[in-house]
Amino acid sequence: MERIECSNIKEKAYIEKLENGMKVIIIPKTNLDKKYVIWGTHFGSIDNRFIMPGTNEEVFIPDGVAHFLEHKMFEQPDGTNSLDTLMALGLDANAYTTNDHTAYLFECTDNFYEGLNELMDYVQHPYFTDENVEKEKGIIAQEIKMYDDEPEWRLYMNAMDCMYKENPIKIDIAGSVESISEITPDVLYKCYNTFYNPSNMTMVLCGNFEPEKILVEVKNRLTQKPEQGEIKRIYPPKENAINMPYKEMKMEVSTPIFAIGYKDMAEEKNTKDLVRKHIAIEILLNMIIGKSSDTYKELYEDGTLLAKPSMDYEFSSEYAHVLITGKSKDPQKVKEKTEQIIEKYKKEGLNKEHFDRIRKKVYGDYVVEYNSVSDIARMFLADSMKGINSFDYIEEYNTVTKEYAEDVLKNVFKSDNLVMSVIKSK
Repeated sequence: MERIECSNIKEKAYIEKLENGMKVIIIPKTNLDKKYVIWGTHFGSIDNRFIMPGTNEEVFIPDGVAHFLEHKMFEQPDGTNSLDTLMALGLDANAYTTNDHTAYLFECTDNFYEGLNELMDYVQHPYFTDENVEKEKGIIAQEIKMYDDEPEWRLYMNAMDCMYKENPIKIDIAGSVESISEITPDVLYKCYNTFYNPSNMTMVLCGNFEPEKILVEVKNRLTQKPEQGEIKRIYPPKENAINMPYKEMKMEVSTPIFAIGYKDMAEEKNTKDLVRKHIAIEILLNMIIGKSSDTYKELYEDGTLLAKPSMDYEFSSEYAHVLITGKSKDPQKVKEKTEQIIEKYKKEGLNKEHFDRIRKKVYGDYVVEYNSVSDIARMFLADSMKGINSFDYIEEYNTVTKEYAEDVLKNVFKSDNLVMSVIKSK
C-alpha cells in the first residue's frame, strides 16, 4: 500500500488501488473509539450525458437519476431495507448525492464488520423493478416539492441560475417531477452498471484499523467485476459570462435571505494549485466578511446582518464559484459593503497583520477536522473525487502568501462575475 504522511499534524493515510480499479483509502486513528466507512462512486447530478465504456453508445439520462439510484439501492428482494438493517445494528447509517458523487456510509463503535457486510452487499446488488421504481417516483416527487418550498434551497438554485446558462450544476440534484417520471429500471441498471463499476469507486475507512487487515476484509467482500474502460462524460461548453446579475423571489421568510456569488473563470490544471487557491479564497472571505472583519462588525452592529454569513468556494473541473449567504433586512447594503471592501483591498493591498491572523485561523479549522472520523473520511472522499490529496490543505498552507492572495482577489472577485440571489418575504 502507498503510505502518505502529513508530518505537520502527525497523520498518515494508506492508499491501495485494487486490481479491479477501485481505490481504498485508510486513515488509522488509534486514539478514537468510533469507526467510519464511506463508499462513493464518481456519479453525481451533473453526469446526465455520457458515452458507455466498451460500446461507444452515447446516453442521455433524465435529470435526477444519480439521486434516484441512491434512494433505490437500499431496497432488497425480500422486502427488507438495508438502511433499517444497519440502524438495527446500532449504526448511524446514511447516503447522499452531490453534484459529482454519490456516497453510502455508516459510523459506529460496535458491530463494524456486521455493518460492513450489509453495506458492501447492498451497494453491489441492486434490485429495481417496475413496481418499486414507480413507488419511489411518488416519494421523490414529494421530496422535490418540499425542496421547492425551502427558501434556502431556492436561494442557492437561483444563484446557480444567475451564474450559469447551460452548466448542469443548475439542475436540481433530485431532478424535477417531470424528469423523474421518465426513469425506468432499465435506465437505473444502465447507470448502475456504468458508474458503480469498482474502477469508478472509492472507499474511505477511518478509525482504529490496522491498514493491511482491513484491506483484506474489504477485498473479501468484493464481488468480482472486471475493470471497465473510461467513462466519457459530455458537458456543455464552458461559459465565460454570467447568465444574469440578479434574481429575486418572494417566499415565506421572516427576514430576507441573500446569496452573493462570484463566478470563477480560471482553470488550474495542477491539483496543488487548486488547493492553494481554495485556501487563499477561504482566507479572503474571512477577511472580507468573516466574524472578525470590520465589514461584519459594522453590518451586525447596525442590524443589517442578523448573523455571521456562510462562506464557501465550490469547484470541480466543470464549475467554480464563491458564495456568501446570510440573513439581512437590507441585502443590497450587504452587497455594496462587500464590494467596497473588496475594491479597497484590491487598491490598497491586504493588511499583513490581519492576513496572518486569519491565515492561522483557517489553518486551525483544517487541523480541527482531523479530530472527527466522519469529517476526515468525507473530506478524503470528496477531495479524491477531484483528484486532490486532502493532506495538501495542510502542506500547501505555508505557500499561500499575502501577495498570492492579492492576485487571487483580483482574478476571482471581479465585478463582471458578480451575481446576487435574494428571497424576500411575501
